[in-house]
Amino acid sequence: MEQSIFSEISVIVAIGAGIAAVMYALRQPLIISYIITGILVGPSVFNIVKSQDTIETFANIGIVLLLFIVGLGLNPRFIKEIGKAAVLTGLGQVLITMGVGYLIARNFVDSNVEAIYVSTALAFSSTIIVLKLLNDKKEQSRLYGKIAIGFLLVQDILATIALLISAASGDGSGLAKGDLMFLGFKGLVLTVFLISASIRVLPALMPFVSKSQEFLFLFSVAWGLGIAALTAELGFSLEVGALFAGVTLASLPYAQEVASRLRPLRDFFIVLFFISLGAHLGIDNFGSVLPVALLLSAFVLIGNPIIVMFIMGMLGYTKKTSFKAGLAVAQISEFSLILVILGNRYGQVSNETIALVTIIALVTIAISTYMIIYSEKLYKVIEKYLKLFERKKIRYEQSPHSKFKVILFGYKKGGIEFIRLFKNLHHRFVIVDYDPDVIDQLEHQNQHYVFGDATDVELLNEIGVGESNVVASVITDFYTNKFLVEHIHGINPKAVIISRAENAKEARELYSLGASYVMLPHYLSAERIMAFIKKNGFKKSQFNKLRQKHLEYLENNKQELEPSR
Repeated sequence: MEQSIFSEISVIVAIGAGIAAVMYALRQPLIISYIITGILVGPSVFNIVKSQDTIETFANIGIVLLLFIVGLGLNPRFIKEIGKAAVLTGLGQVLITMGVGYLIARNFVDSNVEAIYVSTALAFSSTIIVLKLLNDKKEQSRLYGKIAIGFLLVQDILATIALLISAASGDGSGLAKGDLMFLGFKGLVLTVFLISASIRVLPALMPFVSKSQEFLFLFSVAWGLGIAALTAELGFSLEVGALFAGVTLASLPYAQEVASRLRPLRDFFIVLFFISLGAHLGIDNFGSVLPVALLLSAFVLIGNPIIVMFIMGMLGYTKKTSFKAGLAVAQISEFSLILVILGNRYGQVSNETIALVTIIALVTIAISTYMIIYSEKLYKVIEKYLKLFERKKIRYEQSPHSKFKVILFGYKKGGIEFIRLFKNLHHRFVIVDYDPDVIDQLEHQNQHYVFGDATDVELLNEIGVGESNVVASVITDFYTNKFLVEHIHGINPKAVIISRAENAKEARELYSLGASYVMLPHYLSAERIMAFIKKNGFKKSQFNKLRQKHLEYLENNKQELEPSR
């Protein structure tokens, strides 16, 4: 049995890799290839998927990891920043979409109940797909991204309630007022627990946990999966629990390090989620409902973004922010499929309606993926038509503060001098270190810091080394410095890169990789390089002259400076 499950997943992943290779060569979004893979391996085509429960379990792990990582990037302050917009936009869009969707669907389905199911399915958008695309574009921290995440979370809560109502009405018990009140009470208790943990327990626990990379990784996975499982047991969705689990850790100095280490794990499991989603998309009864499905798909693709743009415009946001946030609701959700399948189980929804919602899911997920990926180009094409959705007094997006123009790697053995220099020159800087004791020290000094590994590419991208002006490293490990110099010079050749080496051979290699200046104990001390910077600033031209002078010195004193063998 175990061997058959292993073989099954291996075949599915191999097929997915083959289709992804074709899509990648055609420069198409890989999400589409995963969903196509799911359809092919599902019961409608090759029927390879036999262990559906196992694959769905893996898919749920992918969902939890994705939402957990997103939560790690959302400091609790973001709730204050976009809370009102998220709640009003989320509620408003769902109610308006349900109302208009019902009026349209009532003309094409057999009963009022089915029309309600269809209109409800149209109202919910896919949190997983949108967050995956935002993460790929690295725009989850942009204003529109944060608002989209906020109202998608509101949608998830409403979708949970819709599923409860469907289940209760289907088995004839009805959903009593007390059930909703009890659900709200459980939500309140859970919120209090998470807030208490984030304020009192986790800050005291994490310095101990972070002393071991493996323990930090294991603890983070356990926390994310555990809170998600707890919320699911309490009657909420996994998505809500995973996101809040991440938010509770977001304000701690270890959040970025945790997120960067979890991303490879997330990427594998989230692929299985999309394959599992595709496997649920049967292609039976397509012909009879195709025209109606295309009409309702057009409503989701065009109508839902317009509803969001209208609401956000009334709240004072720019047309660009409103437009890009609006694209987040241009597809229907996996909740929508679950909802109609549940309705079919209770005899309230026909097979034709399931086929209808399935086509809408396929069409809207595929097209909205392109819309979100190419949102900037799409906005430029239709910008002049969007003035209707912008008020005279508007809220401009503030410049993101997560990127620093000056970055220092390491703190001990020279870091203090650099910090003093940066302060004297009034440069805004951030310190990257992997020592928990150093992090505690920096926190007490109110310094900007990031806990993480200097060789982690994801972390380097997060802190913006590609846009930095100055990068300095006082790290003593040569291979770490070699990686940093090569990577930063490759993506940001205009940056001034200061590194350190222990001997002339290491210095020459770092220079060959693009270092602007390499500190050597016998040539220029940290104090003297500080004096040079104070006099010349961080002008690349001046560093090039110093670099050439140092290279000549190393060449002329080659025999004396070579490390002893």
